[in-house]
Amino acid sequence: MSTALLTDHYELTMLSAALKDGTAGRHCVFEVFARKLPPGRRYGVVAGTTRLVEAIAEFRFGPDELDFLRHTGVVDAPTADWLSRYRFTGDIDGYAEGELYYPNSPILTVSGTFAECVLLETLVLSVLNHDCAVAAAAARMVTAARGRTLIEMGSRRTHEEAAVAAARAAYLAGFSSTSNLAAGRRYGIPTAGTAAHAFTLLHDEETAAFTSQVAALGKQTTLLVDTYDIAEGIRRAVAVAGPQLGAIRIDSGDVAVLARQSRELLDSLGAVDTRIIVSGDLDEFSIAALAAEPVDGYGAGTSVVTGSGAPTASLVYKLVEVDGRPVVKRSENKATVGGRKTAVRRHKPTGTATEEVVVSQGAPEPAPHDRPLQRPYLRRGEPVPDLPSLAEAREHLRANLGAIPWEGLKLSPGDPAIPVTMIGGQA
Repeated sequence: MSTALLTDHYELTMLSAALKDGTAGRHCVFEVFARKLPPGRRYGVVAGTTRLVEAIAEFRFGPDELDFLRHTGVVDAPTADWLSRYRFTGDIDGYAEGELYYPNSPILTVSGTFAECVLLETLVLSVLNHDCAVAAAAARMVTAARGRTLIEMGSRRTHEEAAVAAARAAYLAGFSSTSNLAAGRRYGIPTAGTAAHAFTLLHDEETAAFTSQVAALGKQTTLLVDTYDIAEGIRRAVAVAGPQLGAIRIDSGDVAVLARQSRELLDSLGAVDTRIIVSGDLDEFSIAALAAEPVDGYGAGTSVVTGSGAPTASLVYKLVEVDGRPVVKRSENKATVGGRKTAVRRHKPTGTATEEVVVSQGAPEPAPHDRPLQRPYLRRGEPVPDLPSLAEAREHLRANLGAIPWEGLKLSPGDPAIPVTMIGGQA
């Protein structure tokens, strides 16, 4: 399906004007960056770039798209004719998925003619702003969980396609599985799920519901025990499944207290290996607050798909170079640094990151333990071979989080985990 109309009206009016005045073919460089991180955040997470590459491949104006644009008067005949032949033929470089970013990190660079690059602005930002926001929130939850299992279950709290993208971003960030089957099929993410309160209420007795679920899914299933009385629910669950019961889930109430009481009751019934899973409007802060409690896993939904209070990464797509000449926007509070940027991450010999160095119109002076941050994604409009897999991006983020100073993993507000030094360019 074409992605060409996933854009804003003014991208096409700029194109029409540039075609008429002869500037459409000027070689330009656009960069994607964040002027600042969301309040309270110490790092951002790059996610969605591979999704973006796939979306650009479908950015084509077919007969249906062109008929709509002509019928509504968005473009004139010459522009429609130009669009009918549109293919992005430029280059795209950027930070790898799973890379951390900070204010002014040049996380994506799009170069080509003005006409072909400007059309991609809205698509680029809609993909990256969503996926980066979800991945950053999910990464904070993974840190707070301290190695315990996390299940993404936010599909019912967002748009149906956003749910699939959010599941991918959360898995990249370290979640173990998702409830979303489309994400499982599309991206190979493990899926998980058992039953809701409705299944218990369907049956005349709670025991009957548990018996049915165990018969269908086996004793290692997870039984939801808080439909009525949790203590009685646990007793009935163990009576049905025996001490081999895989897990119970608690979805309401004072989870910390209930988890302690549930662990004691399970142990007294001989179900010492039965895990306790909790859910219900969890975010990174509530997960962190449960660190000392006998909780084995978490189900998080709303806070994942909404970026846990930061639903957008606030990334911008700005023109920084025209025909090799740096261009600068000087608007108050929205100034840009001209010229194409190159970036490296600097580290101590131990591997701890110390600084990000960004150079305009050049390359950083090499230093020991530097790591280049940009990699190619498209060349002459074609995806480069062997783009990193989702599993590789997941591992890349895990390694990056392990490399920043420990203060950078705190959930409390503070400075970015490492400073960004900008060298050269005009501001």
